[in-house]
Amino acid sequence: MNFPNEWTQKEFLQNKKELEAKGVKVLLIDTILSPIEKADTVLYNPYELQSEPEGSVFVFYCDTGKATLNRLKEYKEKFPKHHCISLHGGRGYWRVNMMVLDE
Repeated sequence: MNFPNEWTQKEFLQNKKELEAKGVKVLLIDTILSPIEKADTVLYNPYELQSEPEGSVFVFYCDTGKATLNRLKEYKEKFPKHHCISLHGGRGYWRVNMMVLDE
């Protein structure tokens, strides 16, 4: 799978479901100490994230998605064995009740 720099919430939910079915871990990373309601998030902690399985996907979010997109190069350098993506729109665009249904 080719990984873009950004995923929307819908892309995140769809890809998470698909990738985890293939055994790839997908983490939603909180960089602002503000968890998203009804979402399984992980606090940004480089030391702990380094221990995640190689090939895991890290989706970073902030309030608007701009800061994490701007820092994406830094994240990719810090985690070369993982795929780093920014959540488009960040926490502000997250829709609490959005879900992906099987087609």
